[in-house]
Formats: sequence, C-alpha cells, structure tokens
Amino acid sequence: MTHHPPWDVRRPQPAVRRLVEDGLFTGRVLDVGCGYGENALLIAASWVSVTGIDLDAEALRRADGRSRERSLGGRTRFIRFDVRQLAAFGEDFDTVLDSLVFHSFEGQARQEYVAGLRSVTRPGGRLYVLCYSDQHVGPPSPPHKVSRADIDESFGRGWRVDDVCATTSISNLAPDGIASWLVTCTRTHSR
Repeated sequence: MTHHPPWDVRRPQPAVRRLVEDGLFTGRVLDVGCGYGENALLIAASWVSVTGIDLDAEALRRADGRSRERSLGGRTRFIRFDVRQLAAFGEDFDTVLDSLVFHSFEGQARQEYVAGLRSVTRPGGRLYVLCYSDQHVGPPSPPHKVSRADIDESFGRGWRVDDVCATTSISNLAPDGIASWLVTCTRTHSR
C-alpha cells in the first residue's frame, strides 16, 4: 500500500466542490497551498483560470501533469512559492481559496499570513477559507483547531466576514472526515 500525505485525498474537498457548483469562483482565482491541485483543477474545469501556489515542487509537478492530462493547461498555472511570503507575490486576484492552510499558523505567523492573503485579494474580492474546527471530537485530533473567536480575530481588519459555515473536510487519516469551518470573507478597502 502506498502512503499518501494527509493532505492528498485524491479529490477536491466537498466544500470546494459546492462552491464551484454554485459558481462562486470568478475572475482571477488563486489556490493557496494547492498541493497536487485537485481543487484548482476542479475550478479550472468550470472555465475559470486558476493559479495554484505551493512550496512542494513534486506536488506542483504532479498538479501540472494532471492539468495536461485533463486538457486544462490553458486555464491553470502552478507556481512554486512560499505561502508565508504572499505579500511579495506581486499579483492580486478576484477570488482566493485557502483549503486547509490557515489553521496551520498561530499567533504572529497567522497574522502575517492573513495580511499576505489580504495583499493578494483585490478590494471587493472574495476569500474562502476551509480550516479545521474546534468542534471536532474523537480521533484523530487534528492540530491547530480553529474557534469562531480565532476567525473573528484573524479577519477583523481589512475583511468583512460574510459567513462561517460548519462543514466536514475529507482526510486520508479520518474515514469520517474532520469537523471544519468554511469561512467566506470579502476584502474591504481598508488595510
């Protein structure tokens, strides 16, 4: 049996699939921490151009290969970039997706990461954050579970939190999934 990293679930997250089905990825789209690209490829299949960034060169190679196999190459772009340095990325997007990255940061690192997300999201643009919830019970216990207070604190400046919805993330470590939040934010004009 081949071991897969916990984040490689071999398909898009169900919460992301619902966003795509509802047509909520518009304009220029950024997938932060795209991994093997399953979320980005699903978005691109809906005729939207997507840039995926990740630090893992092998994951990006696989994402690019999957994009070519699915004839999505004209709508996808995968770039090796450290998500902790988003403020230096130098581009902005209408819609940004963070699928299971946000919760890996705490304290000052989380504040800097959210500032980076703000720098790549155009004013009026949308940010979707899928993160582990403090509502999860039972094994496995995911690290860095996020509370509603954490969300409100993190997205209190430069964002309007439009919705926080309880959902489940799929994981190859948890057959029943992991309780999560899907956070929808709009980038405000204020910094």
